[in-house]
Amino acid sequence: MPRYVALFRGINVGKAKRLAMADLRALFVELGFAEVRTLLNSGNLIFDAGAAPEAAQAARIRTAVERQLGVDALVVVKSAAQIDAAIRECRLEARLTDPTHLLVLLGNDPRSLGGIAAVAGRVQVGREAAYLWCEGGVLAGKTGADALLGQGGTATTRNWATLAKILALMHPAQPLR
Repeated sequence: MPRYVALFRGINVGKAKRLAMADLRALFVELGFAEVRTLLNSGNLIFDAGAAPEAAQAARIRTAVERQLGVDALVVVKSAAQIDAAIRECRLEARLTDPTHLLVLLGNDPRSLGGIAAVAGRVQVGREAAYLWCEGGVLAGKTGADALLGQGGTATTRNWATLAKILALMHPAQPLR
């Protein structure tokens, strides 16, 4: 079965949109997904599922979470191959003095990245993701990232360190560059 990651936007940040990872895992199993694993407490679930369009899976998951757990949050689903491609296409690795300072923007429709302006050395736009180097850290760059990337509720971000952990769960034998 193909392996995927579901990335929830904005859950378990502050007091709003609180979800227990155990509840999410149980819901994913109920939805028929296999080998469900969570990463951190911020809505990263690795799972195996039959081949289906990622956007359709994301919509199904979002609807189920809202109906059964009472939380509406954007869900981005990416296949292992898409995560691999997103990692390979990043050209900002020279900046990686701290992998938590590199934000990776992922959405359900890669075509939505077309409107993001590349800024040499700071923003890179790829086929699978957009990348933003936050010199002063992600918290310092988050507001700017949202404005610069302009994706509102259509995408979510993870830092490079979290993406490395996701990759490790998707492919245990394959390290991040």
